[in-house]
Formats: sequence, C-alpha cells, structure tokens
Amino acid sequence: MDKTMKVAVIGAGTMGIGIAQVAARAGHSVLLFDSRKDAVQKALDGLRRTMDRLVEKGKFTTEQANGLVERITPASDLEQLHVAGLVIEAIIEDLGIKKKLFSDLEKIIASDTVLATNTSSLSVTAIAAACQHPERVVGLHFFNPAPILPLVEVVPGLVTTPELPTRMVDLMAAWGKVPVQCKDTPGFIVNRVARPFYGESIRIFEEGIADMPTIDAALKSVGFKMGPFELMDLIGNDINFTVTRTVWEAFFYDPRYKPSFTQQRQVESGRLGRKSGRGYYSYADGTTPPSPTADPQLSAEIAERVLAMLINEAVDALFWNVASAKDIDLAMTKGVNYPKGLLAWANEKGASHWLSVLEDLQLLTGEDRYRPSPLLRRAAETNFALA
Repeated sequence: MDKTMKVAVIGAGTMGIGIAQVAARAGHSVLLFDSRKDAVQKALDGLRRTMDRLVEKGKFTTEQANGLVERITPASDLEQLHVAGLVIEAIIEDLGIKKKLFSDLEKIIASDTVLATNTSSLSVTAIAAACQHPERVVGLHFFNPAPILPLVEVVPGLVTTPELPTRMVDLMAAWGKVPVQCKDTPGFIVNRVARPFYGESIRIFEEGIADMPTIDAALKSVGFKMGPFELMDLIGNDINFTVTRTVWEAFFYDPRYKPSFTQQRQVESGRLGRKSGRGYYSYADGTTPPSPTADPQLSAEIAERVLAMLINEAVDALFWNVASAKDIDLAMTKGVNYPKGLLAWANEKGASHWLSVLEDLQLLTGEDRYRPSPLLRRAAETNFALA
C-alpha cells in the first residue's frame, strides 16, 4: 500500500482523531466519519490547536502542520468512504455495534478494501463474522495517545487472509509505528499481560498490606513510570474496569483475571479518575498527594509480588503462542512503557525464583489465581532463558 491509498477512520473521539493524525502525517488522504453531530468538526478543531502548539514548540513547520490537517477531510455519511483502501473503526467497545458497522461497510466499500478494527479487548474473529468476506478483516490496535505511543498490535482473525497481517505490519512500520503481531485471544498482548499490574495491586490493598500511595511508590521504585492506582486514574477507572471484566469473561471467568469490588465501587460512585476530578486520588486544585509509607522491605515485597504475577502472565502468553518472546517484550515496553520486557526481567533472577514466589502465594491463599504457567515451571526445571 502506498501513500496514494485513501484511509478512512470511523469515530472522531480521542483515539479516532489520533489515528487519523498518524495516517495523515504518513502522507495519506484521510476521511473522518462519526455518527455524532459535530463530533468530526470538534475533533478537527482540537487537532488544529494541537498542531499550532507543536509549531510553537518547533516540532512542525507551519507548512507541515497545515498540510497534515488539510489531508483530513470530514465525511458526512458512510457512503463517502467507498473510495478508501483501508477503513479503521475506532468506535465504542460494543460487539453488536461494531458488527453492524462492518456489515454496513461491506455494502459500500470496494472488494479489495481492508477493514480494520481498533478494538482493545473484543474478538477480531467475532467482529469479522458479520462480514460476507471476513478474510479482509484485521485488528489494528493503537494505543492512546495514538500519535505518541509507538505500539500497534496487528491481530489477524481466524479466517483473515494469511498475507494481510504482513501487509499491515509493513504499513504500520511505514507510518512510523512499532508493530507486533499476535493471536486473536482476549486482551491480545498488552491488555492481557498487564492485568496483574492493576489486579494484584488492588488485591494487596484489599488485604490491608499497604495503602495506595505505598503500592504506587513500590512499583515506581523498580522502574515503572506510574504506579497502578495513578495509572488507573489516568486511563479512567470505567475504561480499565471494562477491559478487566471483558478479559475475565472472555477467559471463561479464570480467577487470574477476576475484577475487584474496589474498582467496581469506584466506577459506581463516579470516581473515574482524573477526568472526573476524583478517583483513587483527588485531583481538586490545592490537593496534596498522600505520602507513601517509608518501608524499604515492604516496598520490595509489594514489587516482587506484582512482578511475579506480571512475569507469569507474560510467560503464559508465550506458552500459548499468543506472540513471540520478542514481540511480547516489545509490546510491554512500547505499548505501556514498562522499564524492561517482562521475559527479560524474569531472566535476571531466573525462572526458579519467580516460580517459588508464586508457589508460596498459592500455598498461602489456596487460590488458583497464583498458579504458575507450565512454561515457567519447565524453565525453572531446565534452567533455560525465557527471552
């Protein structure tokens, strides 16, 4: 695919306008559609303000900024998208709504147009099932903010044409992104592997081992840019809870992914995080962030427990061939800015160490959520490197 190919983006929210910006910056003409009145114009107005700030900072010239914005054209109805060679949907995470959209698009687009979904947690195969030609459907999961975060998960569905993922990997690389390919399994790589960062941290809080500031500080002490509670507040507790619940349900209620009442109550109370002014922390003007407990041993125990769960999840993704070891580690460093790949991190102390941590937790709690991956056990027994 070359720059003469027109790209259509459906959904003018933060993710949609971000993807449109990425495609336009790569030189494509982009059609932007949203069923909500005035959503596209508001998104373009916001993009213009963003580009003006980037010009002021010297990131773009005025000509570059103007050219980028001018390459994005509003579309007033789906019919106008018939000229696109690639359509990317970035709408609400609702399987029924996405399936209807793809079914409607097939009546409009050309026979060789690629249909891509930006879903973060739904099945690409299930979305494609609504199409007469599901072989042209693929997942392109960008991370928010799309113009800044480099990772794109390329996810073929069960019947996606075999060469299509390779084409999309090449296209994403041409767009300046870091593509990784993975299986169509719940959460793909990042949203699956990252679940314990939130879930185990909440569990530690619920057990009364430490408060939220102390847990956040413990994870930052080993290299994470933000603590789990800070990050959930930034993402939005409603969004994070929905992804957690979706992954849990998709894994047939596996206890490793079980949502927490703590997060559910945050959502029910409207404490969604920064966007609502209150989440796990208060974001009102003049509010002083709470101080963590200064206890190096406690901090180390918290970090090791969460890391053990994260490493186990990454190892299990490798065990189930969700993606290659290289792509799993790349996804976590480029998609959620982890300080190092989890498989490489596992090798620093060795698989036997992390196996011991998990076995101790499983013995202490009697819970299946701490069951070690078969691959972690095998690595411990044979002393082979995971990455």
